[in-house]
Amino acid sequence: MNEPTKSPNRTPAGEALTDLILGLFRVNNLTLTWGDRLVAPLGLTSARWQILGAIVTAERLQPVAWLARDLGANRQNVQRIVNDLATEGLVRFEPNPHHRRAHLVVLTDKGQQTYDAAIGLYDPRVNSLAEGFPIEDLETAGRVMKALRKKFEGEEGAEEQS
Repeated sequence: MNEPTKSPNRTPAGEALTDLILGLFRVNNLTLTWGDRLVAPLGLTSARWQILGAIVTAERLQPVAWLARDLGANRQNVQRIVNDLATEGLVRFEPNPHHRRAHLVVLTDKGQQTYDAAIGLYDPRVNSLAEGFPIEDLETAGRVMKALRKKFEGEEGAEEQS
């Protein structure tokens, strides 16, 4: 694989972060492909599974815009996928007492069963993938990714305000 061209204007930390970001792009693509294959027998894709997970883990019922925000995803893409999930009976919409048009997305029993089945496929596979990694390294990687996400989210907020 070709090394990225080093920039004379980039600091050593900027170079290291560039290497990390390029690695994240590759890992993200591989993770999505892995997830697609894992949940395909359930009629899911990684994107559908991710949205079901966001609904399951939300502290309260949310409209599509909030789900998209929490996922760091495009609202229109999330809306399209949620509509597909509704057509398949995995979610339904309920009136939102705080907003007339932004309905709340609710997991159906079928959606919960499908999500649980996905987790049943996922758990043994993720445990296998985790073998050989010191837990401290995994926790450090998680902290770095969360910090990087917060910086990106801060930049988005600053751009929206200007």
